[in-house]
Amino acid sequence: MEGTYPLPEAQVDRFLFKVQVPASKLDELMEVIDRTTGKDGPAAQQVLTGQDILTMRALAKEVPIASHVKEFAARLVLATHPPKAAPSRKSTCATAPAQRGAQSIVRAAKIFALIKGRYNVSFSDLKEAAFPALRHRMILNFEAEAEGIRPDAILEKIMSEIPEVAAAK
Repeated sequence: MEGTYPLPEAQVDRFLFKVQVPASKLDELMEVIDRTTGKDGPAAQQVLTGQDILTMRALAKEVPIASHVKEFAARLVLATHPPKAAPSRKSTCATAPAQRGAQSIVRAAKIFALIKGRYNVSFSDLKEAAFPALRHRMILNFEAEAEGIRPDAILEKIMSEIPEVAAAK
């Protein structure tokens, strides 16, 4: 960590995901060593063209999301904000996810739906996207940090408290 510094909040928010990578097991670490320190390293090969990537991006944008599913994504993000915060969140975050967080959940959920062979976004896609898309956008306050509270635990609690379909107004 020498010489590295945390990014400012405005820069952290620009990342789509924060993926948590566990420590390698012995056999995995041995494989990394073999692949990266031997004389025969892997050769990079083109698998897609720039146009392929633009086409896939356009396809992902076209994946439909029903209004009540999209509303769930918005309510999930808003549940991290005081004063509308879910009970589990009232005194934990100094900064909560904003518009980019909501956009990230929906964009990722569209990709998850396509990967699973479906052509529309489901609640399960949104829930799967919520953790990597929001965990780095939840800046915990001092009390939460001191108590060892983690963003994933807050998100789990919020998802258990926020119904998929909103109550009638």
